[in-house]
Amino acid sequence: MTDTRSRQIVIAGAGVAGLTAALAFAERGYTVRVFEQAQRLEAAGAGIQLSPNATRILRQLGVLDKLLPAAVRPEAVVLKEAATLRELARVPLGQAAETRWQAPYLVAHRADLQSALMARVSEIPDIHFTTGARVSSAATGPHGITTTAEIDGKTIKAEGFLLIGADGVWSSVRALVDSSKRAALPTSHFSGELAWRATIAAESAAGQAFAAIGVTNCVTTFLHPGFHMVAYPVSKGAAFNLAAFTRGDRIAEGWSGNADAGILTRALRGTAAELARLVEQAGPWTAWPIHTVDSKQPWTTGNMALIGDAAHAMTPFAAQGAAMAIEDAATLADIIADFPADPLAAPATWEQSRRPRVAQVARRGAVNRLAWHASGPVAIARNVFLKVRSSEKLAADLDWLYGWRAVEADES
Repeated sequence: MTDTRSRQIVIAGAGVAGLTAALAFAERGYTVRVFEQAQRLEAAGAGIQLSPNATRILRQLGVLDKLLPAAVRPEAVVLKEAATLRELARVPLGQAAETRWQAPYLVAHRADLQSALMARVSEIPDIHFTTGARVSSAATGPHGITTTAEIDGKTIKAEGFLLIGADGVWSSVRALVDSSKRAALPTSHFSGELAWRATIAAESAAGQAFAAIGVTNCVTTFLHPGFHMVAYPVSKGAAFNLAAFTRGDRIAEGWSGNADAGILTRALRGTAAELARLVEQAGPWTAWPIHTVDSKQPWTTGNMALIGDAAHAMTPFAAQGAAMAIEDAATLADIIADFPADPLAAPATWEQSRRPRVAQVARRGAVNRLAWHASGPVAIARNVFLKVRSSEKLAADLDWLYGWRAVEADES
């Protein structure tokens, strides 16, 4: 393998996972070629939560300082009962999070994170970025992998020793392996959940309605058997991001689609009148189908590795989708750099080391959904548990998640 090929990484996708991977590999001395299918980058989604396990890595990669001017440090996560608006629990964040986990907990627009990543990418000459390029094939050989991308009907090739599929839940890179293995690659499926999203100005009627029932400098989660809603400030407090989650039928194969707004309205039955008015005033809402990927399926095959949603898209109930993508990117770069003499074995080693962590996070998300949508005796038990558990203990329950460090994971 030539030195150029042996030091080049090819990445499909320029979302959070792909851009973080580009930075992580470039920091370790690799040349990186990024292909992004879109003609221009448009961040999917609205708000995003970045816990300390993610911001710690962003700081190491020189991204955090570029993100901070647009981000908000919430003071706490506050859980409220949707029917009564009674506060059930509070997990301290703000300075308490930085002291406890040595990195900030942030909320921001997803576009602000992507802009910060791109700003850092533009400073590094060893990252070559191409938009409007769809990866169409990849051929592996004894000297590495050759990736073909299509641009305006033309094809270009990029050679390297590793192709990283960071192209999201509907990843096309999954199919770019030997046909005998194609059936084993993870495929996405609709989870049965819809996310309803809206962004409201703080000075608007909806913003004032939220201020009357929520906590404007915190992440507020309203719990109800039929739905739950998460709300937090963005744009330095000038706006609030709202995300409500309900059961629903499958809609368009894409990040957003048309869905019957009555689904959300009906889910609000039994909630406080003030919360129902907020939901009405915050509209129109955009519905987003939540798709997942079976994380038990392979993430790596020879010279290829899938990261982020392409490998293990999960429901958002632990607020860890972006964080897991960021962790994936950093840890993959670490292991590849640590085993330069055996580049084919390194991706499989990475997959084996990452699986327990991702599975644990997915389980936490499942537990959260069960607790947040609880009814009857289960809801009563939940409320009693939250009442007797102190804020300090609730924060300690998250040490494994927010306090995670790659070095510690490798040493375990």
